[in-house]
Amino acid sequence: MTLLGLAAPVCVIRQPAAAADIGPPKGDLIQSLLPTVVNITTSKVEPLNSPPTDPAQAAAPQTPPKAAPANPNAPTTVKDYVGSGFVIDPSGVIVTNYHVVEDSFKTVVTLSDGTRHLGRTLSASRLADIALVKIDVDHPLQAAHWGDSDMVQVGDQVFAAGNPFGIGLSVSAGIVSGLNRDIQNSPYDDLIQTDATINHGNSGGPLFNMKGQVVGVNSAIISPTTGSAGLGFAIPARSAEFVIKRLMTYGWVRPAWIGLKLQDVTPEIAQSLGMEQARGSIVSWVSPDGPSGKAGLRVGDVIMTFDGRTPSDERALLRDIAESDVGKTITLGVERNGRPQELHVVTGEWPRNQWEALDAPVKTRQPMIHIPPDLGLTLAPLPADERARLGLSTYKEGVLIAALPPNSDPARRGLKTGDVVLRVQDKPVFTKADVLSAIAAERAAKRRYVLFLIWPKVRKVPGPKWFALEAGPDGF
Repeated sequence: MTLLGLAAPVCVIRQPAAAADIGPPKGDLIQSLLPTVVNITTSKVEPLNSPPTDPAQAAAPQTPPKAAPANPNAPTTVKDYVGSGFVIDPSGVIVTNYHVVEDSFKTVVTLSDGTRHLGRTLSASRLADIALVKIDVDHPLQAAHWGDSDMVQVGDQVFAAGNPFGIGLSVSAGIVSGLNRDIQNSPYDDLIQTDATINHGNSGGPLFNMKGQVVGVNSAIISPTTGSAGLGFAIPARSAEFVIKRLMTYGWVRPAWIGLKLQDVTPEIAQSLGMEQARGSIVSWVSPDGPSGKAGLRVGDVIMTFDGRTPSDERALLRDIAESDVGKTITLGVERNGRPQELHVVTGEWPRNQWEALDAPVKTRQPMIHIPPDLGLTLAPLPADERARLGLSTYKEGVLIAALPPNSDPARRGLKTGDVVLRVQDKPVFTKADVLSAIAAERAAKRRYVLFLIWPKVRKVPGPKWFALEAGPDGF
């Protein structure tokens, strides 16, 4: 089986829909929620002809991968990936997954009405796989409402919304298949499992309950193939809300810290300690100068309760600690040498430099690619013999594309050396100066794309073809 993040290259894959024995959610409910869901397209610079990125590495592993030394002379290309998100504030604040925006130099958000906006990442948490994206809008957006994920039960009906495989806003229905799933994304995993069909491109989209409330953020699948096998996973709303509130307040998660290391008490550990059953979390390390050390916690202590509650496992205890307010006194119920006792620990703030070394805050590792005035095209007059060979003898216009870099936007969109530019927008072009002037006019008009009419050197069908090429700095 393979763990897969859900950001996807732009593509279309057709698969049969999963069968389900439940009735679909009502259409009027879905229609009322669609304006809260967005499609997200990110552009990333990658080595030319590089193998596809292992999505499992994009889905918040426990430790940051070591980056290979960059080779400034290595050829690169730009690839577009698709994901999803949803609006949480009418001003244009959107939630998505960290792995959707990681390493991207451009983020474009498409609303349900088809309008497109340039997005910027406000802040993010790699461990939580949550990112906040902001778009500038001239009117309030409809925001989604959070539900209580602690009330979700196995068998509850849910539906997922997002942009699977980049085909556009889609909805799929299913049930909650499991709770508190640990798929080794992070030390804090507490995922909702669902059989609602989730595929690549669904990353960051909402998982709704039948009240239209967001109970999860779709984040990963487990599958023997690259498609859905009915094992989809979502970050619970409670966890997402905690991370989002901290990001919006402090710019980072700012977790509480008490300076210890824990592991689950296994049946073997329980037997070695003389315990009747395996329960609690055993302390394997304590920082002498940390809050736990100062409160008297020792290596070998078994923590049974947190503020009177019994955490289900080590991950639940870690979440309880991290989500506590900094400076709060917490009470740990401990068994030491078979005897119960209580310790009172004043939480500290996790040292930010240490946390950020783990959490890898978003940084734009690749600068926005500069698109030159000629869009990367090397232009030249069209020789008479070449004009005749191409069948353009009856045309007066035409400028030859003499060369273009393999990682340029025109090359990615299918243009090739030897093609001929006949028009830019609605104007015939006769010289390189005509092309440059037409591009400059579109940039000045703040248009994202410039329309080129191209006579291909190699044609599968007769006649010219239109191409929309990226305008450059003034577009997005």
